[in-house]
Amino acid sequence: MKRDSHKKRKDKMAISDQNKCYDKYLQADFKAAAAMVGHPEWEFPRDAGQYNDAPQRTRFFVDNGTYLTEQGRFFLAWYSNNLIKHGDKILDEANKVFLGHRVQLAIKISGIHWWYKVPSHAAEITAGYYNLHDRDGYRPIARMLKRHRASLNFTCAEMRDSEQSSQAMSAPEELVQQVLSAGWREGLNMACENALPRYDPTAYNTILRNARPHGINKSGPPEHKLFGFTYLRLSNQLVEGQNYVNFKTFVDRMHANLPHDPCVDPVAPLQRSGPELTIEMILQAAQPKLDPFPFEEHTDLPVQGLGGIGGDVEGPSGGMGGEVQDPTGSMGGELPATV
Repeated sequence: MKRDSHKKRKDKMAISDQNKCYDKYLQADFKAAAAMVGHPEWEFPRDAGQYNDAPQRTRFFVDNGTYLTEQGRFFLAWYSNNLIKHGDKILDEANKVFLGHRVQLAIKISGIHWWYKVPSHAAEITAGYYNLHDRDGYRPIARMLKRHRASLNFTCAEMRDSEQSSQAMSAPEELVQQVLSAGWREGLNMACENALPRYDPTAYNTILRNARPHGINKSGPPEHKLFGFTYLRLSNQLVEGQNYVNFKTFVDRMHANLPHDPCVDPVAPLQRSGPELTIEMILQAAQPKLDPFPFEEHTDLPVQGLGGIGGDVEGPSGGMGGEVQDPTGSMGGELPATV
């Protein structure tokens, strides 16, 4: 669930991406919303730059830029609220279709981790995630999902800050920590996936740390843990030599070296979505922005194999992640819930 804000690029420079809302229907919706708050003269931002503009090269996203003005804040709230409303409607219809079946509805949230360290969070904002230092852009989404008993599936689970381009001001580890914390605070079943094909212990151990941020609880289930994980993806490289050894060890570690137990995190028959929430009720989750739950620096049950062969540490856009084509055309495999 995101705005179509960025596209594949040949260059390796992280950019701020672009607001996408310029069709006539969205323009009319924005004008009507602006008129309702007494500002029929307000227009869409014209100073937010283009795809290849870094935040500091725009008047809108630069530090203390126009995104902080009354008009800028109104636009960003409208821009992100429409995305939340859209997700709410889609999930409501999906709930009707699968009502009574043993399924877990889920929405995927993209890991837009570049420019996370700049005040405007420019790339996240253009994707529709209105996330600032004093405003949580993910917890309102989680609150919307809660009424549908839906899971939030996030990406970047294997990434470390140290692997990213310094020019991108990227922070995938902090972003994952923030999003998972937002979902857990709303009582969601949280899930993750890796963004890039990785077969090395460093990546697997990062995933394991995020799957159980406080490690194994020998007296019961961990307070915070992932409900599920999607591994991307099955390929010829995955089943080669040490890569396959590392992967099998990783799967065992995700289950805390225990045999699969179908009684762990069973999926109940889907119930009807809860009462509809107004956007104002949903947005109450945005502020105050709470600190994320603490995560251990390292997993307590690491994969200690040799380095995997192949796999990209740096994304095709200078460490920003994104889509990587599967040479086999295979789909990612769904791993059972973590213990």
